[in-house]
Amino acid sequence: MKKTIFSMVLVLFTASLSMAADSIVIKGSTTVLPISQAALEAYMKTNKGVQISLSGGGSGEGIKALIDKTCDIGNSSRSIKKEEIALATAKGVKPLAHVVAYDALIPIVHPQNKVKGLSTDQLSLIYQGKITNWKEVGGDDLKIVVISRDSSSGTFESWDHFVMKKNKVTPRAQMLASNGAVVTAVAKNRYAISYAGMGYLNKNVKALEVNGVAASAATALSKQYPYSRELYMYTDGEPQGEVAKFIAFLKSAEGQKIVQKEGFVPIKTGK
Repeated sequence: MKKTIFSMVLVLFTASLSMAADSIVIKGSTTVLPISQAALEAYMKTNKGVQISLSGGGSGEGIKALIDKTCDIGNSSRSIKKEEIALATAKGVKPLAHVVAYDALIPIVHPQNKVKGLSTDQLSLIYQGKITNWKEVGGDDLKIVVISRDSSSGTFESWDHFVMKKNKVTPRAQMLASNGAVVTAVAKNRYAISYAGMGYLNKNVKALEVNGVAASAATALSKQYPYSRELYMYTDGEPQGEVAKFIAFLKSAEGQKIVQKEGFVPIKTGK
């Protein structure tokens, strides 16, 4: 699926050249970014005069922006941490989670890589730098190039939770800032391995099975796929005004069709 990726770039959508009557600022996760982009484009068509700004930067940045009161919605591909809640409380912010989609965190390799799947233990050892050649896991005699996400990423923290379990990623790993960047890097390097949200998969990379299970909407919802997760929008308490309307739109049947179109799993099918 071809995507337009916005990372650390502010994209301003306006319904007219005049000043908007209402505005929404959204920051955070690059995983949630394409859902937000498509949803706000649809929302703007029927809500004239609303101004919405959208930027990436990672889940940590989205939650930080919410705590610092520089955004209305903090996008995140992980749940908020206890220390972030404590900091928010100290600043008079009450983070409230809104699940807007489900996702599967998927290991990806170059299409020419003949490996079809890996276990969690194998993935952990690869990312620790203890397995360094594809032949050790049934592939060709090629050195493994490890590509990971930066530490502000919720996807990185999900990978740490599911795979690394507090083990350190090898210092030889390339650390990239977005899902789009890792997909592009893997597509260009037949030695590489990385991971991304399911909405970012395309024909230029190959998804690997994990513990013998392929990621799909069904296995993500059932949690049969081991790296399934929720995608969040965080607000400061119950949202009001246009923020409440926008989140309600995204969680509606129309909004969830957008989630599905972007390659993620709608929350409505999970009931």
